[in-house]
Amino acid sequence: MTEPMTQTESATAAYVAFEEFRDGLPLGRFRVIVNPALAQRFVAQRVNATPIAIALIGPGIACAVGGYVVLGAVLVAAGILLRRAVKWQAPKILLHLATRHPATYYDATTTGVMEVRPV
Repeated sequence: MTEPMTQTESATAAYVAFEEFRDGLPLGRFRVIVNPALAQRFVAQRVNATPIAIALIGPGIACAVGGYVVLGAVLVAAGILLRRAVKWQAPKILLHLATRHPATYYDATTTGVMEVRPV
């Protein structure tokens, strides 16, 4: 599902409308190519992973310093695992978001994070 695209391939890809993509993808009418390196940053920004991770890690450190070491460790671990989970699953999360939100689909296809080709 994720293959790197060359410059000539990305330049020749025709734009597919969101409604056509949403209706045709489950039927196998399109081939989706996701750039994993760009998808990690795009998805992390789209789902606000960094602010949520900071909101977990900050109080976790405060709890650990304040004597609640186990609770602090759990919160810090949750914040770190959240960021890593988003990074590892970025292409799948992007595909999920792109099939449900027209703005995400448009942004992902126009910025080169995701390419949609008819089969």
